[in-house]
Amino acid sequence: MSERHQIIVVGGGAGGLELVTALGNRLGRRKLADVTLIDSSRTHVWKPLLHEVAAGTLDSHEDELEYMAQARWHHFRFRLGRMVALEREQQTVTLAATHNDAGEEVVPERTFRYDSLVIAVGSLSNDFGIPGVKEHCLFLDTTGQAERFQRRLLDSMLRAHTLGRPIQAGQLDVAIVGAGATGVELAAQLHHVTRQLSAYGLDTIDPERHIKLHIIEAAPRILSALPPRLSAAATAELARLGVVVHTNERVVEVSAAGIRTASGHFIPANFKVWAAGIKAPDFLREIAGLESNDLNQLVVRPTLQTTRDDHIFAIGDCAACAMDNQGTLVPPRAQAAHQQASLVAKAVMRQMKGKPLRDYHYRDYGSLVTLGKYSTVGNLMGNLTGSLMITGFIARMVYLSLYKMHQVALHGLLRTGLLTLAHFLRRSVNPQVKLH
Repeated sequence: MSERHQIIVVGGGAGGLELVTALGNRLGRRKLADVTLIDSSRTHVWKPLLHEVAAGTLDSHEDELEYMAQARWHHFRFRLGRMVALEREQQTVTLAATHNDAGEEVVPERTFRYDSLVIAVGSLSNDFGIPGVKEHCLFLDTTGQAERFQRRLLDSMLRAHTLGRPIQAGQLDVAIVGAGATGVELAAQLHHVTRQLSAYGLDTIDPERHIKLHIIEAAPRILSALPPRLSAAATAELARLGVVVHTNERVVEVSAAGIRTASGHFIPANFKVWAAGIKAPDFLREIAGLESNDLNQLVVRPTLQTTRDDHIFAIGDCAACAMDNQGTLVPPRAQAAHQQASLVAKAVMRQMKGKPLRDYHYRDYGSLVTLGKYSTVGNLMGNLTGSLMITGFIARMVYLSLYKMHQVALHGLLRTGLLTLAHFLRRSVNPQVKLH
């Protein structure tokens, strides 16, 4: 067994993949440590793009990153599997056996030892125990879920087109629960996609008459993370697109036919999408005696170490990190995961040298929401400008730059430039929406 320091990162999302890439480049390449990434999937797609995968405006197979290839290029190891157990005294993590679609075992249950462990498993949708949500709603937590939504929507439109009309009321209607960035961005993308599909030959469907898009939000306004003026601007744009926005409507039940709210309002829809809250995966709840909160998030100190174990860090959506004396938690955003990954990369190296660790301080650089090709709104925050509200082309360019920052962290400037060029070349010859 290697005597080198063993670093394990569980979860290849935005934060985890950036972290393991940085550690591989700095430590793995120089044989100063063995760096390992563990994930239950073979590929990575930036989670803020999943609404585009669901709508069909982004082909996940063209934008996904393969963990095994990234590991080879950046000097770490990739192990396929889902973490199911943690032994803090032995400093080991256990992965469940992996099976293929036929139920055959591909990889057996395995255990790996660590000296430093970083848990970055992200988050899942929180159904809050509302009846019918698990059974009847679609979720956008993974690439597979987003792809299933896209296929179901396309199949329903093909069926309706072949028959000449929808076979029942609400067959093509979509109700999205949750008016955060994911819900609002998905609604705008679906408006664009349904019109594009008609242009590609499904012309017996009239999107204006046969397809209704709904957003259901329990709060008084959509996009509550943005200032009221920008929330109002997004609401007006959605109304222009024909998206029906229901605010102050708390969902109490979901059925196959639609969604019922506390006010007694019933919204019929064949497609129900749940985007109304998050929680960390259930297996993290008090795992190995670590402290967790009601959302299963691991409670961490300012150094991002878990409160009960100095050798275990948690970053991203699965970490409960306070950012003020009132206990307000760092919001579950990609920018937070990026910042935390950068700090923990340095923290692990400092820990290996016996140096004290530095505290994490969340820096809010603002929020941006894109309404597809129609509009982008947001606010930028900085030490010099304060809060600057932006819309239109500038906001769109800033929004796109966030993904480019993620790509640069994974690939470097040159490769990111080549990937961007390849993307534009593909767009010039591919259809605007995925048709299969």
